[in-house]
Amino acid sequence: MVQRRLPRPKEILPLLRPAPFVRDATARRLARAASIDDLRTIAKRRAPRAVFDYTDGAADGELSLSRARAAWNRVEFTPTVLRDVSTVDLGRDMLGARSALPFALAPTGFTRMMGTEGEPAVATVAAEAGIPYTLSTMGTTTIEDVPSAARRWFQLYLWRDRAFAKDLVQRAAAAGYDTIMLTVDTPVGGNRRRDVHNGLTIPPALTLRTFVDGALHPHWWFDLLTTSPLTFATLESTEGTVADMINRVFDPALTMDDVEWLRGAWPGKLMIKGVQNVDDARRVVDAGADAVLLSNHGGRQLDRAPVPIELVEPAVDAVGDRAEVYVDTGITHGADVVAAIALGARGALVGRAYLYGLMAGGRAGVTKAVDILRGEITRTLQLIGVTAVDELRPEHARLRSIG
Repeated sequence: MVQRRLPRPKEILPLLRPAPFVRDATARRLARAASIDDLRTIAKRRAPRAVFDYTDGAADGELSLSRARAAWNRVEFTPTVLRDVSTVDLGRDMLGARSALPFALAPTGFTRMMGTEGEPAVATVAAEAGIPYTLSTMGTTTIEDVPSAARRWFQLYLWRDRAFAKDLVQRAAAAGYDTIMLTVDTPVGGNRRRDVHNGLTIPPALTLRTFVDGALHPHWWFDLLTTSPLTFATLESTEGTVADMINRVFDPALTMDDVEWLRGAWPGKLMIKGVQNVDDARRVVDAGADAVLLSNHGGRQLDRAPVPIELVEPAVDAVGDRAEVYVDTGITHGADVVAAIALGARGALVGRAYLYGLMAGGRAGVTKAVDILRGEITRTLQLIGVTAVDELRPEHARLRSIG
């Protein structure tokens, strides 16, 4: 009778060795994140509810945002097999310069509320990744204090006082920003119900709810109370909700004449953000825009707005080679970026995704978000048999019809 030889304990141990202990709590926390959705889950747990909802929420019933995300889920790729995809090129020319990845980091207001490292940390990550970073007019860091190592774009809202807007444009030019992104979908503030329900004001008010929330999120409040005051960098009067401030300061009389005025005042590239129909895309390009950003403001302005990804192909057909077309809203996966480019977009802009990272782990969390998207873009290209972002074509992706 032949007896089987049992493995000795020392032969089994290598298969059962314990995972190394990571001392850094942030690194341990981020190591468990395999997707942007994972970062969102961590952010929801770590940030005060009002802060998380300010980032995560949208206007009214949040239909614009949910429809945008549903549209990305309708993307179907057409893979080609038996291709050598051992290396892929993720680079993309975007507004006159090469970006190492086919997306830019979008402008986000009040960024230091999500994490006190704020815009400088996000811009530093963008510089390390070789992609553009966009500072918002409603940012919490001045134009001059964003690290110059990053390729910087500046998002502009036009004030009722044009002299103030002109000053911002001149400061951006002097500081070396190469693109102005004019946002045109905010004649009034959207009705962001979560902010109202949470009693969120700018700056955050100290109420009984605030103190209770502080007990549940001590690290966030400690950072807030031991760092520089949380204020807008370019606004003096910020009392009330974000919608209150928009209605008080922004200009509801913005017209195409203002686009032409800005074109004459700004020597660099000009992108118009918030375009939601093909005719407007054509009009702003006629007025001198170098790029169109198809966007419904992340669903934060008009509810039941058009879905940006559905506008890409007709907008590209309308403007031809006269301008570049970009898209945002609802992008939470690298495959979304791949699909946008396959459908004709020059690139995408990502906002909430990196803010989840900022809330989850500060600058390291933003790096994690960019790394996740980079990995997903790479893997998607390899799985559909494409070796470079620049090779993407409409035959590689389509939006499945509803029903």
